[in-house]
Amino acid sequence: MAMIHVDRLLETCIRRGASDVHITVGRPPVLRLHGKLRSLETKVLEPSDTLSLMKQITPDRNQQELQEVGGTDFGFAYGDKARFRVSVFRQKGNVAIVMRQIPYKFLTFEEIGLPQICKALVRRPRGLFLVTGPTGSGKTTTLACMINYVNDNFDRHIVTVEDPIEYYHTHKKSLVNQREVGNDVPSFSEALRRVLRMDPDVILVGELRDLETMAAAIAAAETGHLVFGTLHTTGAAGTINRIIDQFPPDQQEQIRVQLAFNLIGVLSQALMPRANSPGMVAAYEFMVVTPAIANLIRENKSFRIDSSIQTGKKWGMQLLDEHLWILYTQNIISGEEMIDKSRHPGELQEKMEAWHRRKGTEMDGGEVTEATQ
Repeated sequence: MAMIHVDRLLETCIRRGASDVHITVGRPPVLRLHGKLRSLETKVLEPSDTLSLMKQITPDRNQQELQEVGGTDFGFAYGDKARFRVSVFRQKGNVAIVMRQIPYKFLTFEEIGLPQICKALVRRPRGLFLVTGPTGSGKTTTLACMINYVNDNFDRHIVTVEDPIEYYHTHKKSLVNQREVGNDVPSFSEALRRVLRMDPDVILVGELRDLETMAAAIAAAETGHLVFGTLHTTGAAGTINRIIDQFPPDQQEQIRVQLAFNLIGVLSQALMPRANSPGMVAAYEFMVVTPAIANLIRENKSFRIDSSIQTGKKWGMQLLDEHLWILYTQNIISGEEMIDKSRHPGELQEKMEAWHRRKGTEMDGGEVTEATQ
């Protein structure tokens, strides 16, 4: 049997615009294309194939980590065409690989569909800006777009802490230093402990994954830095609760006060395949911390945040379900995707059924079809 070369797989991934390549024993290589899995028409992979592919791309340090703990992550550049973030892991005693394509080109605020007020928020001299959502919802792309905007327009010292580095930033108007966890620094918390000595203006923390990192990020915002961070939460109110719940009860009051003063915005996103054309589209929930919302955070009334977002349209605020509904009624996403990604699926289901009754249309597996007269 001919050996499979990793170059051919990467070329195919880039040419077809796939987001990921999956390599596992017992299947041919699989691409994720516009959210759906598609097998390539090549041989079914055997243990020796996945091992050989792993050795073609994995640095020695990571091969050692794979041996010791059964998994490793790293990034690499494929010429000047794209970068890939790689996860190598063992399953049933064999090696499996997932490669995520990171495009070289930064998207603009307009291309991503970000609220314009984000531009005003990212030029602030200090504060905490959070981008949240499940894995694969495009948080990294959104943050790269914001960092690139700062880099293009302002003279700032930007320090990022990432695991692994995905988008590479060059120095433009700003100075950009990117630190990779595991390569340049052992952990997020260690990186944040040192970052304030580096005279930064803007700090990006790839993931606020533990109490120590969260506390350090809030402290950095408090001492006069603009801090970007990500969390795997859905919705603005849920994000605030999640941060506060990380802390012991006797510290929660103080954290509420710190968040009320330092949080400037929460952008929560979901990514879905388009209904009638190839490609993906993002839906956003966006909260700007106004004095009224700061009061709700301080007074532990996060359950009232959603209604403040609803009345905050002039700040560019919106709830996730409102945006999903707009995308659905414009035929950009299917009804099924809207319900799957929504925070209140029952309410949207009822709204959808009522809307179709009014329009005299009928539902067909979440798609809209005009009823024949």
